[in-house]
Amino acid sequence: MIERWIAKRLKKSISRNPAVALLGARQVGKTTLARTMATNMPSIYLDLEGSRDLAKLQDPTTFLESHSSKIIILDEIQQIPNLFMVLRGLIDQNRWDGRNASQFLILGSASMYLLRQSSESLAGRISHIEMSGLNILESGTSRKNIQRLWLRGGFPDSYLADDDEMSMDWLENLTKTYLERDIPQIGFQIPAIRLKRLWTMLAHLQGETLNYSSLASNLEIDGKTITRYIDILTGLLLVRRIEPWYANIKKRLVKSPRYYVRDSGILHRLLGIDSYDTLLSNPILGKSWEGFVMENIHSVMPRFAETYFYRTSAGAEIDLVIKMPNREIWAIEIKYGVAPKIGKHFNQTCNDIGATHKFIIYGGDEEFPVGNNIRMISLPRIMEKLTAIQP
Repeated sequence: MIERWIAKRLKKSISRNPAVALLGARQVGKTTLARTMATNMPSIYLDLEGSRDLAKLQDPTTFLESHSSKIIILDEIQQIPNLFMVLRGLIDQNRWDGRNASQFLILGSASMYLLRQSSESLAGRISHIEMSGLNILESGTSRKNIQRLWLRGGFPDSYLADDDEMSMDWLENLTKTYLERDIPQIGFQIPAIRLKRLWTMLAHLQGETLNYSSLASNLEIDGKTITRYIDILTGLLLVRRIEPWYANIKKRLVKSPRYYVRDSGILHRLLGIDSYDTLLSNPILGKSWEGFVMENIHSVMPRFAETYFYRTSAGAEIDLVIKMPNREIWAIEIKYGVAPKIGKHFNQTCNDIGATHKFIIYGGDEEFPVGNNIRMISLPRIMEKLTAIQP
């Protein structure tokens, strides 16, 4: 079993809060992690997509009260939307009885639904943790492992498949499951073929600002509907939205967000890239690497850190700006090559946003200075820096 980096954060959060919501895309490893952790504590696991466990909750208050001394793991809680109010009452009763933590662990893949429901019903009683796919610190930092993870993506079953063909078949089945079953189950009645076309368009536009009118025209729908469809993919943790840097700078800034297909394996499946050699010869190479780096960085970010991109109307840009909880600002440019050139305006652009740290992430293995307090650094090394400042 691959040890998950998020496990320590999850264990700490469980010990401090009556309820914890572990959010992540379907098949990302939430259930495996939760059940592994539960082996070391009194617990009960309920799969709310299974009829057997659903039957146990015909009278949820009575059943859950009978297991009040255990941590109760509720998988895919969106199947029972009224359960949140029941949990609220049980949490308050347990608090009254002196049990202030380790009551419920909620797992879910529909983040927008869970965040809204839990915020409304369990305010002050729940902590949220997002779980990504495998990152390179978990899969291994050798060049071979990084290439494999980049091509196949971070879903454990895809990464661990016997070969690339099996990996891509698994990813194809996953996308069909989302489009044909999961999204309709949540209540969104959207033609699967239309949503897949949009998903594929976003893959082609990886890391770019979007022309919503053009997308809407291609799909023969209006701009508001396009926005709603993208919000659904974002809320299901399948697409990442990066907002533009908002600081009051005396320059004309790009104000539209950028979007990335979060899992590099799904990105490649949507684009028909089925081998590492094919990836190397595809025009999406640079943007694919950029998205892969983005997801790995987000998987180990300190809590309360915020991410943006910066771009002026004149074309000066920074791929990723991290605003740390301690108010440090990390400016990160992402390059695929092992000997990338630094843009002549990069240092000045960093100064414009008040960057305290300046990095160029490249495809090599080392870390070294390249002048003006800029450091060339590998992806594993910057991730190690980020993990070192975890609270």
